[in-house]
Amino acid sequence: MSQKKRVLFLCVANSSRSQMAEALLRHTDPEHFEAFSAGTAPTEVDPRTRNALEQLGVSTEGLFSKSVEQVAGEPFDYVITLCDKSALECLALPGTGEYIAWNFEDPAASAQKEAYRKTLHEIHERIKMFVLIKSKPASGDPDAMAPTELFKCLADETRARIAMLVTLEQDLCVCELTAALEEAQPKISRHLALLRSCALLEDRRNGQWVYYRLHPQLPEWVRDVLKRTLDSNAEWLRPDVQRLWQMRDRPGRKPLCD
Repeated sequence: MSQKKRVLFLCVANSSRSQMAEALLRHTDPEHFEAFSAGTAPTEVDPRTRNALEQLGVSTEGLFSKSVEQVAGEPFDYVITLCDKSALECLALPGTGEYIAWNFEDPAASAQKEAYRKTLHEIHERIKMFVLIKSKPASGDPDAMAPTELFKCLADETRARIAMLVTLEQDLCVCELTAALEEAQPKISRHLALLRSCALLEDRRNGQWVYYRLHPQLPEWVRDVLKRTLDSNAEWLRPDVQRLWQMRDRPGRKPLCD
C-alpha cells in the first residue's frame, strides 16, 4: 500500500472552514489521505460546524482547534488555505510540498440562515475534486483509462458539457467555454484542470490563448463513447452550442503543427 498523503487545512480561527475540510477529507478518502487542520489565531470548534457535519453523516470525532505553531514541525504533502487572510498570514512551513489556496466565505460572518450547510456543501464539492485530482498520478495515462475513471471524470454536468463541446469543436479556450456554458471563469478552469488530470483533455498554447482538445492518445473506445453521446444528445447541448456560435470576438486559431 502506498504511503498516505498528509494534508493540512489552514484558516484563521480553525473553528469552521478548516475543521469542515479536515473532517470531510477523512470521511471521503481515508485510504489515501491523512487530514489535519490549524489556524493562525485559533479559538475553538464552532458548535454549528459540528452540527452541520453530523447532519451530513460526517464524524466530528477528534476535531479541536490548534495553532499553526503546533504543527509547524510536521511534514505535509499539501497545505491548503481556506480564506485569503490565512493565505497572507500563513508561515512558510518547513518540509511542506505543495501550497494550494482556496477561498470560502466565513459562515460565522454570513446572515444566511443555512450559511454553515452552504459552506459545508461548497467545501465538500472541492474536497471531492481534490481527491479525484490528487489520488492518481498527475500525468495520467490515456492508454490505461478504465471505464470507471472515464465515468467518474464526467460525473458532473459542467464537465460533461465541456467534453461534448470540445468533441464537437475539436479545441476551445476558456473564454469560449465560459460564454457557451454561462459559468464563471474560475469554475470552468477548475473543471478543465480535472479533465486534464484525468488525461481526457490536453492543453496547448497558440499565441496568447490556451486551447483544450481531446488528448491525442485517448483510446478509441473513449472517443467512440464521446462521439456517440454527442450525436445522440443534440437537443441537450443545443443551447450551449448556440451561445458558442453567437459569441463575438472568438479568438483566432492557427493550424496545429501536429
